Amino acid sequence: MANADLERANELKKNLVNFVYDAEGDLAIALETYVAQQGSRDRAGYDIRQQNLVFDTFLSEGIVNEQTTLELFLENQSDLTKQDCALIKGWQNSFTGLFEVIKIPPQGFEVMNWLTAKHYTVFPSSEVPESDTKRWQPEDIILTRIAPINEKEWMFSGASILKGNLGKPKLAVALGEFKKNYPNCLYSDAPELLEQAWESVTTYHEEFVEFFGRDRVTLSGYQLNKKLSELQEKMRQKRFADAGIDSSKSLQEIAKEKGIDEEDMKAAATEAGVDAATVAKTLESKLNSPMVTPDVALPDRIKKAENATAFSHPRWGQTILPTYHKFTTILEAEEPQENEEAIVKKYLEDPQINYFIWQQLKSEFPTQLETKIQKILQRPDFNLDRDLEALLLEFNKPLEPELPEIASVPLHLHNLFEEAVARVNKSKSKKKKKKAVKGFK
Repeated sequence: MANADLERANELKKNLVNFVYDAEGDLAIALETYVAQQGSRDRAGYDIRQQNLVFDTFLSEGIVNEQTTLELFLENQSDLTKQDCALIKGWQNSFTGLFEVIKIPPQGFEVMNWLTAKHYTVFPSSEVPESDTKRWQPEDIILTRIAPINEKEWMFSGASILKGNLGKPKLAVALGEFKKNYPNCLYSDAPELLEQAWESVTTYHEEFVEFFGRDRVTLSGYQLNKKLSELQEKMRQKRFADAGIDSSKSLQEIAKEKGIDEEDMKAAATEAGVDAATVAKTLESKLNSPMVTPDVALPDRIKKAENATAFSHPRWGQTILPTYHKFTTILEAEEPQENEEAIVKKYLEDPQINYFIWQQLKSEFPTQLETKIQKILQRPDFNLDRDLEALLLEFNKPLEPELPEIASVPLHLHNLFEEAVARVNKSKSKKKKKKAVKGFK
């Protein structure tokens, strides 16, 4: 890349930043609102660098009176060349990612976005200067944004946060944190993966309804766990059939037909200390599909629950609540119930109990729900129809669904998570053996 192109890109970016920082009126209000909404997410260690990433995202994604921030900036610049305008318009494709440093050539960096496994050539910028990047080493993980300079080259944008050289378990945790903190950035540079992930949520919902006969079911935690396992196995067998696999054959026969190393499957299973079902899952991950549907593993508190209610929705996905029956009992009771204030507040504060669940409650118990909220939150003027959405936003509950946990994930991420779990299990197994030996001495 010519130094002049990079210098011009940095100059234009600086002008854009100053334009937004110096703005008044609607643009300033839009920025303040956007930063407040993004900053409301529970981010451990939320600092100036993360604030800069949020601000940088507003530069490319912000909306002001139906105009993007970039469109507004271009309208107010009279001395830009066609090349300048094309460069600025291209910044709408900027995105946040969790990148691994692959190579450090004489100029720039080759990095891979771990969310999509796509590679990029990226250059330092005035916002992520060489004083930061000179510390980076191959295999380091970086949380940052990148902005296009041309069709093949990019520059770092906003800020960077060095995560360091992470082992597989810690990398899996970092990716989980990214999903939580940046749900709208999961597959920014691969819309086809995002589309497939959303389609898988719809497919799961359809299978759920076909299996249970309805979109909501209440069972004991034990029975629900058993039934969901049966549903997942049914879906897996269907995927095998779609892939032309005869499930009546042994895993060894299938592996041979599909050109999969049987020893690899056995080694993966042995290392993780798992059963035949997980071996089948390993086989599924080897099929010619870019996405893999994750298993739904219920935590012990739900497995042991007296009853648990599972909801399914084609966009909101699956939600399982061991307290839903108790909550509805509170709403139906004429007299105050034990711990009702704590339970109602938990339903407002718990992010798992989303907008969709509240809509079910509103539909089935409108009068009772309104009365309880008025009393417990001490808001006598609260009107369910008028105020519920504002209340849910107040408690950081988005009104639109984010990609649910049951959505399919890219194959490389599935393999990473499987390997991370295997390593953790192997480490636990070693510790148990050491303790056992120590006990016999």
